[in-house]
Amino acid sequence: MDDRGRLSQEVKVLRKQYGLTQEDLSYKSGVGLRFVRDLEQGKKTLRMDKVNAVLALFGKELGVVEQQRGDA
Repeated sequence: MDDRGRLSQEVKVLRKQYGLTQEDLSYKSGVGLRFVRDLEQGKKTLRMDKVNAVLALFGKELGVVEQQRGDA
């Protein structure tokens, strides 16, 4: 699973753990419902500030991580 897939799955799992609907998450984070749906579906292009607005509800934020490289 790529980073986009991991992010979308993490958001979906967290949302469900907190008992939120997509509509609830949209309202509480101040982003549009369409954005939440795009995020959970792994859309390739998303605004980082909006992703961080969603993640902030769960005490998380985007960050820089080491890239996984295959054997050369």
